[in-house]
Amino acid sequence: MALGGPDKLEDVEPYLLDVRGGRPTPKELVEEIRERYRLTGGKSPAPDITREVARKLEQRLNGTGDERVRCYVGFRHWHPYIKDVYAELVDDRPERLICLCMAPQYSSLSVGAYGKKVEEARAALGGEFPVTFVQSWHRHPGLIKALADNVSAGLLKFPAEVRGRVPIVFTAHSLPERILAMNDPYPDEVRGTVEAVCQRLGPVTSRFAFQSQGRSSEKWLGPTVEATLEDLHREGHRQVLIAPIGFLSDHLEVLYDVDIEFKQLAASKGMSLERIPMLNATQPLIDTLASILEGHLASPVGRS
Repeated sequence: MALGGPDKLEDVEPYLLDVRGGRPTPKELVEEIRERYRLTGGKSPAPDITREVARKLEQRLNGTGDERVRCYVGFRHWHPYIKDVYAELVDDRPERLICLCMAPQYSSLSVGAYGKKVEEARAALGGEFPVTFVQSWHRHPGLIKALADNVSAGLLKFPAEVRGRVPIVFTAHSLPERILAMNDPYPDEVRGTVEAVCQRLGPVTSRFAFQSQGRSSEKWLGPTVEATLEDLHREGHRQVLIAPIGFLSDHLEVLYDVDIEFKQLAASKGMSLERIPMLNATQPLIDTLASILEGHLASPVGRS
């Protein structure tokens, strides 16, 4: 399961309508977001990447040739919706269903919301098979190694003489600050991923920041990337590597927020900003997901 995204520029407004729970999006905001998609390819690449992940993962899990596993793709805010994919798989009469969200760090507002979509579909459509959920995999060794390897690859974009001093700004998508009162594990989990990656990398200069805060009046988690870049500039740094460890694939928050907006902000301060490659549908991610699911398949079947 993943968020989904518009397949073309004309889909931006209905996509935003779904994301906003049916509340109309101000016209100027629709045009602003549409322009961001236009500048980054005219559509979201994330749905196709998610489908490629599912295809490769199914091949990997069925490597023995018995074809006992099928991987479906359902999106929370775009076609095919989770409820529609659930209806399809009910007709296929599975022995069990394992639900995996393409987000390593758990929050009740993100991963938890995907689980609710599955439960709503189950309540409406039935299904006698057991259902289990992958809640969190923020410290899975495969994920940590893959992210650390991508950070190392990202540092190669800088001249050798400064590479060892380049600060790494790890980022994750911000959420409303009210999750702190809910004792939501998300802030600790994203920082746990950062801690594990840094331990694998060895001594590095690092910061953590939340990015892509929402357009609402409520407070969102910080510090922001903008404030962090200002701090680094004030400390004398003129190079910075962004590592979006809260994201798995290329999408608007990476291709626009990081590659365009943050890069322009850094340049205005005389700083050179680069980004690590995303995992997308690469083999390290497929191996990590296969490890997670093989663990679930090996466990006693039950409902959770």
